[in-house]
Amino acid sequence: MVRPPVLLFVILGHTPLILLVCLLGLLYLTWVELREEELEPLVKLWWGLLVFLTHVPGYLALRIWLVVKRRRAGARRTA
Repeated sequence: MVRPPVLLFVILGHTPLILLVCLLGLLYLTWVELREEELEPLVKLWWGLLVFLTHVPGYLALRIWLVVKRRRAGARRTA
């Protein structure tokens, strides 16, 4: 059994439904995380596009960035 390469999805324009549902879920979670942050709209758009293009790795990068950002903001308040 030969698996089709990922590039085939791009060329044919056909993606399995579960992958589209997962992508929409990640984009929704990105929106939920960023709507409460006081960031410029361009920064929010950049993170949304990163998640759209890289899926799970982009979302993980967003979560790590938010944790670091929130910890630094908390450390500044207590100092």
